[in-house]
Amino acid sequence: MRRVLGVDDSRPHGTVAVLNDVEPDRPGLDSAELNALRNVRLFGAVGSVMMAVGALGAGAQPVLQNPLQGVRVLGLFARIPTSALSVTMIGTVMVVLSWLMLGRFAVGSFRGGSPRRLSRSQLDRTLLLWIVPLSVAPPMFSKDVYSYLAQSEITARGLDPYVLGPREALGLDNVLTRTVPTIWRDTPAPYGPLFLWIGRGITWLTGDNIVFGIFLHRVVALAGVALIVWSLPRLAARCRVSSVGALWLGAANPLLLFHLVAGIHNEALMLGLMLAGIELSLRAIESASPIRGPALALLIGGAGLIALSATVKIPSLLALGFVGMALARRWGATVRSVLASAALLAGVAAAVMLVISWASGLGFGWVNTLNTASAVRSWMSLPTLLGMGTGRAGVLLGIGDHTTAVLSLTRPIASVVAGVIALRMLIAVLRGRLHPIGALGVSLGALVLLFPVVQPWYLLWAVTPLAAWATRPVFRVPVICFSAFVSVILMPNGSEYQPFVIVQAAIATILTVTALIAVTRNHLPWRTPDGAETEHPRSGAYSGSL
Repeated sequence: MRRVLGVDDSRPHGTVAVLNDVEPDRPGLDSAELNALRNVRLFGAVGSVMMAVGALGAGAQPVLQNPLQGVRVLGLFARIPTSALSVTMIGTVMVVLSWLMLGRFAVGSFRGGSPRRLSRSQLDRTLLLWIVPLSVAPPMFSKDVYSYLAQSEITARGLDPYVLGPREALGLDNVLTRTVPTIWRDTPAPYGPLFLWIGRGITWLTGDNIVFGIFLHRVVALAGVALIVWSLPRLAARCRVSSVGALWLGAANPLLLFHLVAGIHNEALMLGLMLAGIELSLRAIESASPIRGPALALLIGGAGLIALSATVKIPSLLALGFVGMALARRWGATVRSVLASAALLAGVAAAVMLVISWASGLGFGWVNTLNTASAVRSWMSLPTLLGMGTGRAGVLLGIGDHTTAVLSLTRPIASVVAGVIALRMLIAVLRGRLHPIGALGVSLGALVLLFPVVQPWYLLWAVTPLAAWATRPVFRVPVICFSAFVSVILMPNGSEYQPFVIVQAAIATILTVTALIAVTRNHLPWRTPDGAETEHPRSGAYSGSL
């Protein structure tokens, strides 16, 4: 398959290309490993249930129409915030630890553990078991879904969500406006017309019923997650990477579970459509037959899905450039082939965006609100962190706070750097030095890190495609560490608690998790198994886990 694209199957060149290596699936865990896998699955499921239960009091509950208010048993959690937060945090840590242990059976140990992996069906069942409790829990880690509901109501009323914020369009006393975080009440919608069109349909079904609206928005998010789970193994196969390894890092990642499923972010739909579109496009490009007839229809369909994903959030449109370079290489890697592929895919994208913008009645006002999120200053954004650090240093030195002035320099420079990196990756794909999946992931990674504002779930823009291509520890270890760290430090209510509440919950979490580790030390693979014991495991407990 890689030869069709002209990608050299021998050792790739360049510092980026060495992130990729052949990683075949080798299912066939022995009885001891299967027993440990079942225990890991159960441990994570218990953690997921605890998160769902704790979210009844510690989640991102609506200001109005809270269905738990006044209920004797379920409403109790809202009156004991420290206990509810403790339960949620314990569950969060349990899911993260379970994911780390599951990695032993998905990608092996970076110190040379067993080469055997769990099967695709075993990973699917594990992922489903962990997702189900979060699918029925109240929103967690973010209140963005309430902005979705308010913007959908604005659209349903025939008003322009790209001009009016919830306060101006709906009024401050509106039940949906009251649930929107204060910082976003005067902000127009930064999302594409497809997402708001879907939101209009949800509003038509639910009216101002917040709970029902949250449920339907989560259904949309779960549809996006399903597309991610469908696409990742197929993309991994094109890169000769283990499908379970790709699914473990990309789909079972706590960032996805916590922020796309529990947090109901529209990145789920964006990424699902983008990855599915890339898979269909590459299937057509890598086919042995000429690209005409059914293959051309498949290519156009895949490009159309990528364009659809961009009408949810615009960054996914970058994927169309890498599909175009793969197509140009298939056609001879000449200037003429680049122009031809660019014309074809640009035509498809323009047609899709025109149809969606016209059919939804929303037009192209969304182009003017793409920079809305930059109002937030995020420490995870490198140019923003540099600007804020420089401004703080100026205050300490007595020369004044010049943060805004510095940001006006660092952010444009970062944008140029991100553009240069993406251009270099496009050329690498055209020359056959990088697979388009890997090049796209690297480009999205640069875009995320150099973006004016970065939220934790933005990392999934890069992690999901790279999970299907990058196999080396130099990539996986930082992603694993960052995913685990960020997943356990964010508050489940989408904002901050009083410091003493966090301290008490953190102490309870540390003590409880320590006790759980001690109790399960003979049943869960807390440590990497020794090589000799991996080949000849003892029956019962997981060998070498003590």
